[in-house]
Amino acid sequence: MLGLLPWAVNTRLPLIDLHRHLDGSIRLETILDLGRRHNIPLPAWTPAELRPHVVVTEPHAGLVEFLAKFQWMIAVLADYDACRRVAYENVEDAAREGIRYIELRFSPCFMASHHHLDPSQVVEAVIEGARQGEADFGVRVNLIGILTRTFGPGLARKELLALLDHKEHLVALDLAGDEASKPAGLFVEHFKEGRDAGWQITVHAGEAAGAASIVEAVEKLGATRIGHAVRAVDDPSVMAMLRERRIGIEANLTSNVQTSTVPNLASHPLRQFLAEGLLACINTDDPGISGIDLPHELDVAAPAAGLTPEDVDQMLRNAWEMAFLGEDEKHSLISS
Repeated sequence: MLGLLPWAVNTRLPLIDLHRHLDGSIRLETILDLGRRHNIPLPAWTPAELRPHVVVTEPHAGLVEFLAKFQWMIAVLADYDACRRVAYENVEDAAREGIRYIELRFSPCFMASHHHLDPSQVVEAVIEGARQGEADFGVRVNLIGILTRTFGPGLARKELLALLDHKEHLVALDLAGDEASKPAGLFVEHFKEGRDAGWQITVHAGEAAGAASIVEAVEKLGATRIGHAVRAVDDPSVMAMLRERRIGIEANLTSNVQTSTVPNLASHPLRQFLAEGLLACINTDDPGISGIDLPHELDVAAPAAGLTPEDVDQMLRNAWEMAFLGEDEKHSLISS
């Protein structure tokens, strides 16, 4: 078991991020450069002027409005080289944050949508960019494919097929997007195929919908990790299920405030998750949109959410336990 390693409290493990959308973490400078290269009309042409169009500066009314910030990032993905570049730069940025292992997730149909790219070739480009970044920057990277529930089950089928074309290069399948109007039950067969392909399952749930959405993700889709899971605190039976089954919670502090999922950091349930023995960790979600990085979430957002240094250490341990890696590789990465 990973937990038997002789680490000390207050001695941080290597940094790890399990919930980061690479298509929500594109540099402002890259957006501008790609916009110029492909003659794409942008709302501004300097980083400072573009920033308010891409980066959240105040809480939004809800998840859908937050997701609208993606539009300029996706607008510049005009070819496969652009997709390859943003994957590569995501790994470079992770290295600059001091991250040792990262799981980057992406929706091929979402990335392909603005310029009608082939989703399978988008997946191929992302894989190539991530692997080159891994080689150049020494960050261990695993990739998670997303089915965008907002598109509905029909287009999600197309997205699944694009991911399955490259199944050996992915470790997991995720469901993200408009949780409130597109419940997990619409995607049961998709996720059965994902599990049959050998993928792990992580699902966005309990963010824009209630605690029952978390139960559906676990029972209907086979999720062993949940993205966000904020609404779990509304139902003691759901909290008990997460604890007893050791379902990992990929918590995202700043983005949950920005989407108005919680009113402020102090009211975030992450502290309660830890107090009740749930397997939870801190992640960045969409750092390019949120204007943060992982050190910020650990050193600034976590204390504002009432978490102690010991809590942060525990969450790093939790993250390594939750990672979609074999035990031998976890030990190797931690000790290297």
